[in-house]
Amino acid sequence: MSFTGKVHKVGAHIDTDAIIPARFLVTTDVKKLGEACMEGLEPGWVRRVAPGDIIVAERNFGCGSSREHAPFAILGAGIRAVVAHSFARIFYRNAFNMGLMLLEVGDEVSRIHDGDTLEIDPEAGMIHDRTNGAEIRIPALSPMMQTLIDKGGMVNYVREKLKERGED
Repeated sequence: MSFTGKVHKVGAHIDTDAIIPARFLVTTDVKKLGEACMEGLEPGWVRRVAPGDIIVAERNFGCGSSREHAPFAILGAGIRAVVAHSFARIFYRNAFNMGLMLLEVGDEVSRIHDGDTLEIDPEAGMIHDRTNGAEIRIPALSPMMQTLIDKGGMVNYVREKLKERGED
């Protein structure tokens, strides 16, 4: 399952308050949260985003508080994946639990620029930058992480398991 999207590059140490400021935490509606995605970084940022676009970040993306709203805001903005040098660990786990794919590429992130078009093929372990021709190898997701992405997050995964057991 590969997908293609336009890059929206952000810097290092983008915290969860930049992704979704506290004043927007009055809802769990993913669409509403998406409307305020990155408001703490740049007001109106989300208006440049189209469904399927990709965030590319420097080091430590998602640092700060462990609010689950941050991955929901990104998903609600129509973004399916975040590629970064590195992620804050609690954000990393929260993102997969919510169904947001994260891809850690280390220093290779410097080969990707704002506005580039990326093709990501997680199963092949490859990111292809269609704009500049860069090819970046990515480690395969663990089977469990891939399952969480495929199911749309932990809640959907558990619902399906309970249904299979007749406990829905």
